[in-house]
Amino acid sequence: MPEVLKAPLVVEFPFTRSLGPVQSAFLTGLRERVVLGVRTTDGRTLVPPVEYDPTTAEEIHDLVEVAPTGTVTTWAWNHAPRRGQPLATPFAWALVRLDGADTALLHALDVPGPEAVHTGMRVRVRWSEERTGAITDIACFEPHDGVAGQPTGHSGRFEDEVTGIVAHARLDYTYSPGRAQSAYITELSRQRTVGERCPSCRKVYVPPRGACPTCGVATAEQVEVGPRGTVTTFCIVNIKAKNLDIDVPYVYAHIALDGADLALHGRIGGIPYDQVRMGLRVEPVWTEGARHPDHYRPTGEPDADYDTYKELL
Repeated sequence: MPEVLKAPLVVEFPFTRSLGPVQSAFLTGLRERVVLGVRTTDGRTLVPPVEYDPTTAEEIHDLVEVAPTGTVTTWAWNHAPRRGQPLATPFAWALVRLDGADTALLHALDVPGPEAVHTGMRVRVRWSEERTGAITDIACFEPHDGVAGQPTGHSGRFEDEVTGIVAHARLDYTYSPGRAQSAYITELSRQRTVGERCPSCRKVYVPPRGACPTCGVATAEQVEVGPRGTVTTFCIVNIKAKNLDIDVPYVYAHIALDGADLALHGRIGGIPYDQVRMGLRVEPVWTEGARHPDHYRPTGEPDADYDTYKELL
């Protein structure tokens, strides 16, 4: 049995979103060291504010300032902060109900250890030195033994409002492809494409998953497929990825390798992008030392008849 592979994997992307009037006022307020909530028709003040009442679903937009001091309603200790979290040293995640608010705001609480935190403790906002109109303008909360803070009476209207934000999403994890795909990847490094046949329906799946997606039974019989195949569907990519040295536009396609009952995907090269078509016969192109085909190119054969691949669309 081949060694089961594993490798670190990072998925990240910037998510850009526009803000409505309520969220715009809230984040702009943080930039100006003002915490704003929104008042519902039944008199509750929600912090952070929302645009629709969570009980009645009616639109709400009556902004009201609350104090920068509050009370911890519940908490959890974070003994090993991760990259991008508010503090580099261990801290508590706390739900804080600010004075004047009826709901709690989640943020970091800077204390020396879990023994220094308790439900009901009084805290206050510690503002970031540089503020841009984001939740990180609150650097964290810190213990506060003084009197409750007082709102300044701000109206919630600003001249230079924040109208959009960019949130950088990132997921770090260790990926293991499992027994079946480890064998598939190992064979790819030998320039062979190997799937697995279902013992029930006899279909060959590439890449293999270790079980038949139709019958639900385990698969183990290895079957070499390809190397040639047929383009079933495709798309034209017009946006350049920063980590790929490929000029746009280019074509990414689903390719049904000969002998396989499931199409895999790959880039099509060696042909103008506007000449790629369904039924195009292709073969893999390998680069020296690569663990997988760099792209697929036309074989020069006549196009495959639609009936031969229609079940693989």
